[in-house]
Amino acid sequence: MDIFDKINELYDKRRSVELGGGDERIDKQHAKGKLTARERIEYLLDNGSFVELNPFIEHRVSDFGMDSATAKGEGVVTGYGKINGKPVYLFAQDFTVYGGALGEMHGRKIANVMDLAAENGVPFIGLNDSGGARIQEGVSSLDGYGQVFYRNSIYSGVIPQISVIMGPSAGGAVYSPAITDFVIMVEKTSQMFITGPKVIETVTGEKISSEALGGAAIHNSTSGNAHMQAATEEEALDYVKQLLSYLPANSKEKPSELPLEEDLNDYRSELTDVVPFNSVRPYDVKKVIEQVVDENSFFEIHAQFAKNIVVGFARIKGRTVGLVCNQPKYMAGGLDIDSSDKAARFIRFCDCFQIPIITFEDVTGFFPGVKQEHGGIIRHGAKILYAYSEATVPKITVITRKAYGGAYVALNSKSIGADLVYAWPNAEIAVMGPEGAANIIFAKDIAESDNPEVTRQEKIETYREKFANPYIAAGLGMVDDVIDPRETRIKLVQALEMLQNKTVQRPAKKHGNIPL
Repeated sequence: MDIFDKINELYDKRRSVELGGGDERIDKQHAKGKLTARERIEYLLDNGSFVELNPFIEHRVSDFGMDSATAKGEGVVTGYGKINGKPVYLFAQDFTVYGGALGEMHGRKIANVMDLAAENGVPFIGLNDSGGARIQEGVSSLDGYGQVFYRNSIYSGVIPQISVIMGPSAGGAVYSPAITDFVIMVEKTSQMFITGPKVIETVTGEKISSEALGGAAIHNSTSGNAHMQAATEEEALDYVKQLLSYLPANSKEKPSELPLEEDLNDYRSELTDVVPFNSVRPYDVKKVIEQVVDENSFFEIHAQFAKNIVVGFARIKGRTVGLVCNQPKYMAGGLDIDSSDKAARFIRFCDCFQIPIITFEDVTGFFPGVKQEHGGIIRHGAKILYAYSEATVPKITVITRKAYGGAYVALNSKSIGADLVYAWPNAEIAVMGPEGAANIIFAKDIAESDNPEVTRQEKIETYREKFANPYIAAGLGMVDDVIDPRETRIKLVQALEMLQNKTVQRPAKKHGNIPL
């Protein structure tokens, strides 16, 4: 046997590994409308850029017939490559090999590539398609999960971590995606749950399908465990590419700027039509966003969850920004438990990766009700206060209409660290709305009036003119400037340029204790 025989043997072994569970299982994967692990990697990465790591690693289990069983690549493909010319590390679980079940060596492969990603300051992507822990390996498989969970946690805020759920993800397997920054799910073919439908039926008697229990629609709209929902696997992988275009490679870098080909007109006259002057009329804040950010640059996160607040990435004059916006179309833009969690998490992500935060505020307050109070709105609402206060990136607020009570304070007010607060001339900044305030302050005058309703309306207008306007707050330095709505984009461009070198020194500590 000479060197060429050895080389041929190498290629034979590599082809065997690349075949995974074999043609029959690959056909079954395709029949479910799913790509194989390697097909997913090929679609996601730049052509020819993938470099595989540890392809020949094998388990060392002999129990339950495993001594004669082979698991090609240990049911997971790991390595690195490039997306739009920028390096990434990733894993893709191979459902054709033992259902992508995670064992000791499977976990080790993922842990190894995660370490490389963190050490090199490169984003990490997980393509999840697994039946769970490899039962034949017993507690060793659980240790494999722990190795991954630990790295998800330790590298959080160091490098961006993105999870794509492309099949089942059950039991302990769901905790790794839950720790990562973004979770993308595919309709009809991906599910996440701690205990499956059969276990739930056995224990509680409740009957439910896998899709209804933990499908993409449920986790995107109800639980909030997922951030994006894709109709196909290709669309899910396209979301990954799009998302990465807004992000830096790691926490030490700033997002790259995209040069604009032309000097666009920053004066946006349409803004006076988008937001009704009447403070109780609803409107779509996304139309405000469209007028302010670079054309077609808004990329919404958590679009189906807690719709009363809108968060996402965009660009303003080529600079990446994070947007946090009240949505008057839903619940009058009020803050509740879910929207507080949604906003706080997004704010903290932006702060991790040096992305300026712009807040568009039109808020009546924290949403009232027994369910909200008993559900912990105090604790959840405090997360927004904490997240904004903790953040050291440039923070800019634009008050478009209402800013009442504690919600005004929570949404990046000057008192909790905003760098710049702008208000439109129709903004109402007060402890509460004029209607409620007048009922309390002028209760006696209204009660003693011959025409209480007329008197009440007069007192409401008196309060609105005297207190519910931006000039009182501006006079106290809580608003930096009252601006023409049509110049909002111009002001934001100037502010981002002015704040681009912002640095803040905070008291030394191990870490804070956010009210989780």
